[in-house]
Formats: sequence, structure tokens, C-alpha cells
Amino acid sequence: MKKSLIAIAVLAATSSAAFAQSNVTIYGILDAGIVAERGGAAGSVSKVTSGAASASRIGFKGTEDLGGGLSAIFKLETGAKIDDGTLDATNTIFNREAYVGLSSKTAGTLTLGRQYTPYYETLRDVGDPFAMGYAGTAKNLFPVASFMTRNSNAVVYKTPNLEGFTGAVSYSLGEQNGDSSAARQVGASLGYNNGPLNVAVAYNMKNNDLAATSTAAAVNTGVGHNGLIAANYDFKVVKVFAAYSQDKGVGSAPINGAASATATTSAFGYAFAQSKDSTDALIGLTAPVSASGTVMASYIRKNDKEVANRDADQWAIGYNYALSKRTSTYVAYAKIKNKNGAGYTVGNNTEAGSGDKAFNLGLRHSF
Repeated sequence: MKKSLIAIAVLAATSSAAFAQSNVTIYGILDAGIVAERGGAAGSVSKVTSGAASASRIGFKGTEDLGGGLSAIFKLETGAKIDDGTLDATNTIFNREAYVGLSSKTAGTLTLGRQYTPYYETLRDVGDPFAMGYAGTAKNLFPVASFMTRNSNAVVYKTPNLEGFTGAVSYSLGEQNGDSSAARQVGASLGYNNGPLNVAVAYNMKNNDLAATSTAAAVNTGVGHNGLIAANYDFKVVKVFAAYSQDKGVGSAPINGAASATATTSAFGYAFAQSKDSTDALIGLTAPVSASGTVMASYIRKNDKEVANRDADQWAIGYNYALSKRTSTYVAYAKIKNKNGAGYTVGNNTEAGSGDKAFNLGLRHSF
């Protein structure tokens, strides 16, 4: 009897030790609200929607301590629509992120799978006071749609924090038979965050070529390049934001919500192709107005340098009120002024929008 009790105690202690070395977390965001869109060719629309401020999601992430400061890590995250309960990507479960890798406290992190681009993370975390959400999201005019948001088949390395400096390099394999450069994507970022100052630069290169197949000839479309600099500075009473992007080449300015990466029929009823030579500039701020409330505002200008000169300007303002550490309510409004046949729309974190004006009122809960 004593031997059995000792064996059970040893087994329990061993199991507890093994469990303590591993950690798996289930997390998510539930975001639902009312959205009113105005100015589109199809007319005004008001709806209950999901993910205006932050895309609704559920995810699983975990770590295993391998010893010596090295850990195995993984993440699986899927988007969901709170308004109707469906997935936000057809025939894809973990459409947001899906990766596995190794993390070292001294050597950095290496991950493989579907992941955010360094360009997107820089604009979201450093340059956009709306953090890519609400009606005022920088997604409406900056080139962060489609492959500029996330890459599949990506290998990403991120450095540890070195006296405030951090860096990231991303390489996404095109996986085209017979042509290793076709459809590949390369990104990188370098940032410095110390005290009130946060500044970063990012680069993205996308090869749009397609290799030849048994039924089709090779398609040589060209390469798109994007360079971004973003910064914010916290004056305590107000935090100011700025961002500037230069976009050159085919695919360098994908339109948010476009069915094609190169052209779309706009929400205003006419053909509207993306620019191959443009710049994007943003200035904005966030300001605490109480212990729980924050005002957000920004101005964005899209400068099309092609002959068509399809420029656009966006003004946006919003307010977020924290009911608790996990629950907040928000309101936001944005308006875009399109010029010379541009057809940019006011969307939000999840949707591209249907007109040149939009209003959001919603509730967000994280767990």
C-alpha cells in the first residue's frame, strides 16, 4: 500500500512538473456594433456588424520551456463574425495566424507559417492612432490590403529587445514550380522604443510574377516595393502619430476589399485601378479625456503620382471608453474625399466599406 502511494505521489509530481513547463492559452475578442455607411452608388446601408474596432476572433497559443532560455511556441487564430456566427474566411479555419517556432531570450524568435508582415505591424503598432480599427483605420488609404497584411508560407525572424531596438525579417516563399522568385514576398522592419518615443521603418517587396505551368505560360507582371516610416511621441496629455509610405510598382498599393489586387469596380459604380506610383501620409493623435476615455483622430492623404492623379483625403475622429480592463465601448466617424475618379471607401478593421462616409458604435470584449 505504501509503495503504491509513493508511486502515485512520484507520478503526480512528475506530471505537475511537466505541466508547469508547458502553457496553452485560449483567448479571443468579441466585437460587435452598429455601422452606418453613406455615399456609395448602391445607396446608404445600416447594419449590425462584427469587428469594427478589432476583428472578432478565437485563438490558441502556447509555449513549452525547452531549457537554457529556449522555448517552443505556437499560435492558431481564426476570425469569426459575431453578427451571424460564421467564419470570416471561406474554407479556411486559421485564416488570421497559424505558426510554430522557437523563441530564445537572447537570440530572438524564429517562426514558420501564416503571419503578419513587418510593414503591417509597423503601421498598426507605431503609426496609426486607430491601430487599424474603427472607421478611421489607416487601411482605408494605406496599402495594407491582401498580401500586405499577412503572408502564408512565411519564415519570420524577430530580434530580442536590445536597449530599445527591435528588428524583424520576413521571407514568404512563392512556391512556384521552376521559379523560386515568382510570387515570393520579402519584408523587414527596424524600430526603436524608449520612453515617450517610438519610431520604426519598414520595407516590403512583392514579386507578382507567376511561373509557367503545363497549361499556361509564365506571367511576368513585375515587382511592387513599399517603404514606410512611422513614429509616435507621448506627451502624456496627448500622443502624436505620424506615418509616411512610398509605394512603387505593380501590386504596391492593393485596394482594401478589392476582388483583384490590380483593379476593381468601385463602390461608386466605376472602374478604379490601384496606383503603381503613390505616397501615403498620416498625422494623428490620441488623448486621454478621463481615467477611462480616449479620443482618437487622424488625417490621411493618398497622393497618386500617375497621370490620372487619383488622390484622396480622409478625416477621422473616434472615442473609446474602457468599462473594465477587458470591455470597452466606442464610437467613430470618418469621411473620405476622392478626387479625379478615385474610389476609396471608409471601412473598418474587418470590412472595406461601401461609401465615402461611415459611423461606428460598438462594444468590444476580450478574454
